Amino acid sequence: MSSKVRYFSLDVFRGATVALMILVNNPGSWSYVYPFLEHASWNGCTPTADLVFPFFLFAVGNSLSFVMPSLAQQKHGIFWRKIIKRSLLIFLIGLFLNWLPFVKWDHDALVFKAWTGIRIMGVLQRIALCYFFAAIILRYCSLRISYVLAGALLIGYYLLCIFLGDPQMPFSIFGWFGTYYDVKIFGISHIYQGEGIPFEVEGLLSTIPAIAQVMIGYFIGHWLQKQSKNFDLIAKLLLIGCVLTFIGYVWDYHFPINKKIWSSSFVMYTSGLAVVVMTFLIYFIEIKKNSANIFTNFCTVFGKNPLFIFIMSGAIPRIFNLVRIPDGTTANGLTNFVNPFTWFYDHICTIFSANLYIDSLIYAFCFIIFMFLLGYVLDRKGIYIKV
Repeated sequence: MSSKVRYFSLDVFRGATVALMILVNNPGSWSYVYPFLEHASWNGCTPTADLVFPFFLFAVGNSLSFVMPSLAQQKHGIFWRKIIKRSLLIFLIGLFLNWLPFVKWDHDALVFKAWTGIRIMGVLQRIALCYFFAAIILRYCSLRISYVLAGALLIGYYLLCIFLGDPQMPFSIFGWFGTYYDVKIFGISHIYQGEGIPFEVEGLLSTIPAIAQVMIGYFIGHWLQKQSKNFDLIAKLLLIGCVLTFIGYVWDYHFPINKKIWSSSFVMYTSGLAVVVMTFLIYFIEIKKNSANIFTNFCTVFGKNPLFIFIMSGAIPRIFNLVRIPDGTTANGLTNFVNPFTWFYDHICTIFSANLYIDSLIYAFCFIIFMFLLGYVLDRKGIYIKV
């Protein structure tokens, strides 16, 4: 079977994941978000917010399976230049996105945002590191050795958590071992502060199992390219997804499914669910020949410029924070201002319902449409920005 078998459904999967990532990251108000769109408070896995990032890492591995054959044929120097350049670019974009727009309002003056307090890690930074290390492993190791190394990353991380963490509660926010190293390497002012204590949810040590997640995506993509598009494929793929999910579910009893420390059980559980979702997409799109409909057309717009659209979804609101619109109120004799996106939420989205949760969700959908239009224009002009 030719290794050049293509799956349109994988593009739809990647695009849908990006769209959902943008949706859960951009509510109208963080105070009014439906529970299923929020992250689990600690252990557990919500059906949307906790799935989108692991699904995207899985999709990164899928994409890597299609480009690795050409990368593997290139000289070592060319290979290293390519992966270092791409990884460094993605990491730096993520870092600058955390710092953007580099200035802020201080009363009526724009002042420079000091480096102190700027978070170093983030979603793009983790993607960069996972891509870098997964590409090296898959380039220089055989497929069989790569399987072993992926398992070693997951089991090794599990053992690190047990032996280096708090003996009484190694998987708790206070007992997880990785925070010590994040603080030592980055400094306490440069790690995530949104958990009530300094705790980096995209920390360096929790990136170890995330690398394995990219590799699992690669393994599935590599296997798919060698299969015929038939019902036998669907049965096998669904079985693989169920087995991975079951392993994650069973492992949860010893190593809780947890996104914030990216537990090994979380990797297996979410990878299995990703395979299950992919199975249904392949069935309806590839087998049943439903490749052209509103859903697939919508998703592929995001899938053709995935990282660029995701980056813009973070950059545009940050830049527009500098635009100030009087909101008609005052405090201590000074006029209060809001940015255009907040004004849109306050004056447009809230007129549809008295339920603020619905209003917040309406804003998120409006933002998704806005980003879709950006991607649609790029697609129509044949512009595909590789990051």
